[in-house]
Amino acid sequence: MWNKINYSFPVQLFFMHLKKNIPLLLFWVLLVLVILQKFGTVLGIPFLFLDPEYLNEVSWKGFFLMGIAFGVFTMAFHMTSYILDGAKFKFLAVIPKPFIQFCVNNGIIPLGFYLLYFYSFISFQLDNEHDSLWEIVEFFLGFSGGTILIYSVIFAYFAFTNKDFFVIFADSVEKSLRKTKIPRANILRQIKENKESKDKVLNYIDIRRGIEPVRKDLSKFESHQLLRVFDQNHLNLFVIQSVLIGLILFLGFFREYPILQIPAAVSATLLLSIIMMLVGALAFWLREWLIPAMITAVLVFNFLSKSELLNRPHTAFGMDYEVTPAVYSLENLQKLLHPDTLEKDREMTLRILDNWKAKFPADQKPRMIFITTSGGGQRAALWTLNVLQNLEKESEGKVFEHTQMITGASGGIVGAAFFRELYLKKLEGEDLDYSDRKYLDQISSDNLNPIIFTLLVNDLFIRNQYYDYNGRKYLQDRGFAFENQLNINTEGIMDKPLSAYAMPEFKGKIPMLPITPLITNDGRKLFIAPHSMSYMGISAKQSEGIDEKSQSIDFMRLFKDQDAKNLRFISALRMGATFPFITPHIQLPSTPQMETMDAGLSDNFGIQDALRFLYVFQDWIAENTSGVTLLTIRDSEKSTEIDQRIHPTLFQKLSTPLKNILINWDNIQTLNNEVLYNLFKESMGFDLDRIEFEYSTSQFLRERGLVDSVGVVNQEQQEIQRASLNWRLTAREKVSIIDNIKSVQNRDALRKVRGIRYLVPEVD
Repeated sequence: MWNKINYSFPVQLFFMHLKKNIPLLLFWVLLVLVILQKFGTVLGIPFLFLDPEYLNEVSWKGFFLMGIAFGVFTMAFHMTSYILDGAKFKFLAVIPKPFIQFCVNNGIIPLGFYLLYFYSFISFQLDNEHDSLWEIVEFFLGFSGGTILIYSVIFAYFAFTNKDFFVIFADSVEKSLRKTKIPRANILRQIKENKESKDKVLNYIDIRRGIEPVRKDLSKFESHQLLRVFDQNHLNLFVIQSVLIGLILFLGFFREYPILQIPAAVSATLLLSIIMMLVGALAFWLREWLIPAMITAVLVFNFLSKSELLNRPHTAFGMDYEVTPAVYSLENLQKLLHPDTLEKDREMTLRILDNWKAKFPADQKPRMIFITTSGGGQRAALWTLNVLQNLEKESEGKVFEHTQMITGASGGIVGAAFFRELYLKKLEGEDLDYSDRKYLDQISSDNLNPIIFTLLVNDLFIRNQYYDYNGRKYLQDRGFAFENQLNINTEGIMDKPLSAYAMPEFKGKIPMLPITPLITNDGRKLFIAPHSMSYMGISAKQSEGIDEKSQSIDFMRLFKDQDAKNLRFISALRMGATFPFITPHIQLPSTPQMETMDAGLSDNFGIQDALRFLYVFQDWIAENTSGVTLLTIRDSEKSTEIDQRIHPTLFQKLSTPLKNILINWDNIQTLNNEVLYNLFKESMGFDLDRIEFEYSTSQFLRERGLVDSVGVVNQEQQEIQRASLNWRLTAREKVSIIDNIKSVQNRDALRKVRGIRYLVPEVD
């Protein structure tokens, strides 16, 4: 009995994969780690597979497409395995429907994966607190339907192509291939390997009769006759792979149609399928030359990647890339920071401050409010909008009226900019309620699927589609996909040039909102605002001979001739929210070429910019206001419990240095901001206080008893439960973010906001 099990075809195939097909198994291992939430959880990668969103909703349709994708991936695994190793099992050539029989017997690994996926996605959906279990049943049926459909189509194709006329056609293909030296050498090598093969199989699973013994008398069949049966499936692999690539390219050309914007996880799985089949094809034809050939291909591609064709810039829409580029040099930067320029920009901002103060009674000093908001993808965008809506409600509309400036990074600025636009439209007479829950739904709608699909299809395969904006052509890359989807989600209300905000800001109707991406060339900030803010780049005392390196560059002045004022506003938002590998770094029209990335790298919380502005205009603030209140909106906890250190494994030791840098980046910025805030509070000539809002998962864990014996929240569990750093949120994550305003700390912060003295009578 043991021999029958051990030498059964399914078990022998499983052992064969473990012994020699490790590259194929790595694809499965990656997917297993993802669906078990052991890889990419902080970035929300597992949720793309466990909660696929299609047409802006999680439904059976998304799971149906997920089933199709996994079906294609599984069939890619079967076809690749069959081409690499099918000929070793000669008995396959004399049984009906050899490939289909092979797939059934090669099902241990796919079956194990499917069981893990069912367990993972059902557990995840149950934890998502659905109103009805029928929804989960619908998801299961949708996934099963997609899987069954793709298997039926592919198996039907293989059943059809096993007809006699196709064998004859495959035979003619084989004869043509034998005319060339390399395929002929591979076929002869396979014949020799078959004769020397020690693989032993006693029985196999027959799709019609169950377990059947393997026919042992194959001596009367010539080896090349047996191989001919396998050759026809090589042609099938080519046909199916061509169809799959053609389908993806078709979707890429017409991706602007919502119905063709498939879930991000589906795109990724289809790409993995293509890669797996390519690896199998190369391994079959190149054999021991596979590794040298791949290394050579990588080196050649690396060399060719310097070409202009492969280095077309990711552009900022609205800017002019055809005129002479701006001069990006130390000499020119120094000219832009001339004392007269600084004073001119400072005088313009003083007029803005005067207009802001004119909104209030002349005999009273208003409280000036600054809002700082942290980055953090869609999580931060939703949390910021949620807090701002509650601030306006609790203060009866006073907070935003008194707000002079909003600073921050990444998703937080996206959420704040959205609220500011709603507020402006309300002031201009539109009939809307900026506290409506529907705006939370809009800002939290999926923005990742089109980005990932564009990354995997257009940015890799199709880079010849362009987009017309303001009379100029720009490449349709994943940056375009981000902006286009953000426009769709928010009904296009922020689709305007940067200059459209110049007059509302000047009149004090809305707060100033500079966007400050980091310049990767030299580490400076790029201040993007409708009014020049050169005074934020260097101290006013530079003319006194102080040797000071400028800290920022004024966008409007440096790129004046490149039509800076017509920069698309959501392009500016994208420049400040550039998530590595997801949204591309933007290259600006300068010499040398300036490249920007996420503002969170330099100041993720916006505190530095707010305090710098207060420092520059401290005299005016002291004379004209009753002081300043900083309202800080963090998408992370300021203080967390210190975890007990455990003995790390070898792999953990290797990753610890980089992990420590990433984890402590937030802590380092927080500590630096604490030093700056306390220094300013003690030295400024006006009253300065702070009210903080935090998106925290500690309360969530405590309510569910997920703490240790002394009531301390585990930091790892806390990180798992919090919403992912992504441009797509699950239903559970949205609820977690929105309901977090009800935490004890945030309720206390709202109480403090209600207690602010917004107007104080002047004392003669």
